[in-house]
Amino acid sequence: MAIIRLTGINKIYRVNEIETQALENVNLEVEKGEFLSVMGPSGCGKSTLLNIIGLLDAPTSGTLELNGNVITPAMGDRRLAEFRNRTLGFVFQSFHLIGSLNVIDNVQLPLLYRGTGSSERLRLAQEVLERVGLSHRMRHFPGQLSGGQCQRVAIARAIIGNPEILLADEPTGNLDSRMGAEVMDILHRLNREDGRTIVMVTHNEEQARQTSRTIRFFDGRQVE
Repeated sequence: MAIIRLTGINKIYRVNEIETQALENVNLEVEKGEFLSVMGPSGCGKSTLLNIIGLLDAPTSGTLELNGNVITPAMGDRRLAEFRNRTLGFVFQSFHLIGSLNVIDNVQLPLLYRGTGSSERLRLAQEVLERVGLSHRMRHFPGQLSGGQCQRVAIARAIIGNPEILLADEPTGNLDSRMGAEVMDILHRLNREDGRTIVMVTHNEEQARQTSRTIRFFDGRQVE
């Protein structure tokens, strides 16, 4: 069953009188539990695709379905934000941790937006930090961690709300090969053990070969 379905997706950015077509007639289905990698040169539309799936951007035309729900502007910003919070988890190349918050407070943020009680937030944050091997770093701040540890904190934050879909944009791009391998091992475990659907943008051919399927983009079009 497709948990992600894009039909005839186009994305055009307009600046003054200049139009740039970031995506052109993208038709894509991602099955529940699949680990999909998305590859292509810089500027080919990979991150735009991920932003549309992640409801961070809207297509110019076409239809997006997530987990059986047709996503439309009529849902409104608040409902879209709630749907995003419960259905999607995000892992970014640059981690996007808040430097003034310690590890456990960074991880709890998605549940804070849901209104989850403090004791439950703390319990779940401790559980996911244990899963990524960072329970001993709960009171540290991002500036006190290595890049690989920061990315593991970001993964813990992404999964604390138990989203069905995990979106990863170059999750190992800022890491050396050893730390990158550790992060990939965590993603594979989340996919294999939890059945979590993962869509990952990457430039790393070796990491792409480890996933269920690879699609490639060029100039906004899916070419493979």
